Amino acid sequence: MSERFENWEYPEIIEGKPTKYHWIVQGVAGLKLGYKTDIGAFSYINAHEKVIIEDFVQLGSHCSVYSVSTIDGKKGKITLKKKCCVGSHSTIMPGITIGENSIVGAHSFVNKDIPDNVIAFGTPVKIIKKLEK
Repeated sequence: MSERFENWEYPEIIEGKPTKYHWIVQGVAGLKLGYKTDIGAFSYINAHEKVIIEDFVQLGSHCSVYSVSTIDGKKGKITLKKKCCVGSHSTIMPGITIGENSIVGAHSFVNKDIPDNVIAFGTPVKIIKKLEK
């Protein structure tokens, strides 16, 4: 990992208030944040139905992670598995899992599970390529 994570510490997360990195969580009790995660500024996480962000995950700036959708009433746990990366301005809908080592391109609408070791992007998201280990 890059040297910018050498002194990484878990951020203080207060309900509805920006962290020192300028991202916000609602439903803080439902958030499980892994080690050396990188969540971009101005991202929003709704963890009312549980959001698990595993170790070394990168979530770009301006992303939205919804465990509850106010549009269609869907609810469900979201899991971002170890070392996955989600590009800026992406939206992750309720009940989604993004697999280990997978990459989701910027501006993607993630409305289905993404398996381990793939590149996916688009609106709606599509799997584009498998990654070699």
